[in-house]
Formats: sequence, structure tokens, C-alpha cells
Amino acid sequence: MKKENRKLAQQRRAQESDTSGTSTLSTDTSLTVEDGDTVNIDYVGSIDGVEFDGGSTNGQGTDLTIGSGLYIDDFEEQLIGSHPGDAVEVNVTFPDDYSSEDLQGQDALFEVTINGIYQND
Repeated sequence: MKKENRKLAQQRRAQESDTSGTSTLSTDTSLTVEDGDTVNIDYVGSIDGVEFDGGSTNGQGTDLTIGSGLYIDDFEEQLIGSHPGDAVEVNVTFPDDYSSEDLQGQDALFEVTINGIYQND
């Protein structure tokens, strides 16, 4: 069994600590994800239809600030314009120098659910 992808795990931990108590997660479907927003998402990543270790939030949800650059190039940008409750297909290519050799240069599909957008209290 492959080890969990360290970079994705580190990203999840970093972002979980970024959420302060001064905002509330809103599931209002009229809200639209914009650059700079912090969203809570779930995702499952696959390559050629096969899920890979470390490529899922396992339904636990994770916070992501759009435009932070913490995720693979173009991942965050593909969420802009979506709404809480939306399912978004995010297509990315792992960089050739990615930390997990098995994923380097691979095209991946992430099925992302927008759980909500944080709103300032």
C-alpha cells in the first residue's frame, strides 16, 4: 500500500489551522466562489479512473483559500464561479517534480464538492 501523499496531507493540515473563529461557514447556494475566498471542500482524486492514496479528504472536508497557490497549478482557479453544494470536476497535471514519484507528470481528475464559503461575522 502506498503512503499517503505527503504534500496533500501537509496542505490539509496547513489550511485547517488557517481558519479563524471570526468567520462562519455559509452553505448559501446564492454565494459564488471568488479569488481570495476561503472555502470548505471535499474531493476525491483519480488517475485513469483509479483513486490514489492521499488524493481524498475522505469526507472530512478541508479549508482552502482560493489563490493561495497551495494546491496543484490550476486546481484552485477551477473552483472560481462555483457555489456551495456544487460538484466540480477539476482536471490537473501533477508537476514533473512532484513529491510523490508515482504522481509526477500524471493527469488527474478531482471530483470536488463545495461544502461552503466562509463569511466574516
